[in-house]
Amino acid sequence: MNILVQKYGGSSVADGQRLKAVARRIIRAKEAGYRVVAVVSAQGDTTDELLGKAKEISQSPPKRELDMLLSTGEQISIALLAMAIAEGGHGVISLTGAQGGICTDSLYTRAKILRVDPARVKKELYDERIVIVAGFQGINDLGDITTLGRGGSDTTAVALAAALDAAACEIYTDVDGVYTADPRLVQTARKLDEISHGEMLELASLGAGILQPRAVELAAAWGVTIHVRSSFSYSLGTLVKGDDLMEKQRVVSGVTRDMNVVKVMLVDVPDRPGVAHKIFSTLAADGINVDMIVQTTKQGPVTDLLFTICQDDYALTRRLIEQLRDELGIADVLYNDRLAKVSIVGAGMMSNPGVAAAMFGTLAENGINIEVISTSEIKVSCLIGADRVESAVKAIHDRFRLGEELPV
Repeated sequence: MNILVQKYGGSSVADGQRLKAVARRIIRAKEAGYRVVAVVSAQGDTTDELLGKAKEISQSPPKRELDMLLSTGEQISIALLAMAIAEGGHGVISLTGAQGGICTDSLYTRAKILRVDPARVKKELYDERIVIVAGFQGINDLGDITTLGRGGSDTTAVALAAALDAAACEIYTDVDGVYTADPRLVQTARKLDEISHGEMLELASLGAGILQPRAVELAAAWGVTIHVRSSFSYSLGTLVKGDDLMEKQRVVSGVTRDMNVVKVMLVDVPDRPGVAHKIFSTLAADGINVDMIVQTTKQGPVTDLLFTICQDDYALTRRLIEQLRDELGIADVLYNDRLAKVSIVGAGMMSNPGVAAAMFGTLAENGINIEVISTSEIKVSCLIGADRVESAVKAIHDRFRLGEELPV
């Protein structure tokens, strides 16, 4: 079968008119000869509205019950979209994540896909039906509904594309591709025709917001090419694919900003084996992702330990660290949520020395102080004051001439 997996985000199905437009796009793909599987998110701000309802009842609702609530948003979308396609005269069926074979672990609100059983989806495709699958959700071994975290519908789509050996996986959003910077912030930002999985993973992890990082990880692992497109036009977008097809001539592919950052500084942490493991394993057990980590050596048997988390985890992190503070003998804990992370990403950085220095020099020329630095083979990230992030992104984008096309 020539299978096409398409994913539509919340803005793409926000109201009746947009649902009908998506239905027409799906029918067009079916009439072009594809067996279509469409993965759909909740409409517009439905998930945030449901979270608001939960907060009216409890400031700390049980995560299992939160998943039960949040999963209803996608079920509304898939049923309405199926109705719109049926109005167009085509066979269609909507499936929840569980019915679509999305099997996950039991980390409620942040579940990970363990396996996909595509038997039901394949049966419906063989029967010439368009299949609409609820994104963002699955089922664990207990039979409970789970959700995959923000942007989880991207991961659902890629997982299904891999399991079905689909010809393509199209991710439809409210932008027409991946840009060298946020075009709302940088007017000269340029849309990329293609980008490697590795570069896209870094951009997504550093705040680009186009794709969920886990979706890109999955695509890289299973060799799935993603086509990021706009649901509001039929123009080509950006292909996210293997490293052999990247823009190799360009040292830096993009610059991102991440405002969702909190710096945590543990002062005078006992410098003995096992302390760091205790701290970070405690955070990991509650699903808290730690990003930048810096340890500062001091005189005596103590050290300072700095790391960053996302703002969504701020309250939980404070509770966990306070529990550890007396147990481990940490002298003080300092927090700063008025920071932002600005990053450059590019596979060309591996073979071009001086890229980090150019970035640091640009920030210095603009009077922007760097608090923390983190690097990998294809990215450099700096923690700076949140009030300077806009000027930092624009200056770095200009410094690396990202708005210019490469000469042929």
